[in-house]
Amino acid sequence: MEFLRTLWRDTSGQSMAEYGLLTALIALACVAGVKLLGQTLAGKISELEQQIGG
Repeated sequence: MEFLRTLWRDTSGQSMAEYGLLTALIALACVAGVKLLGQTLAGKISELEQQIGG
């Protein structure tokens, strides 16, 4: 029974799971940001091309 109590109170693996989730959320935000920025840049380049007459 003492072993189960020790396992229940042990939080050493918890921080690794939190770091993993945080890393995944940061990666997802980076991918979304790059995708949005890429679409915006493509639109701006297209507008510039039309203004130049290309």
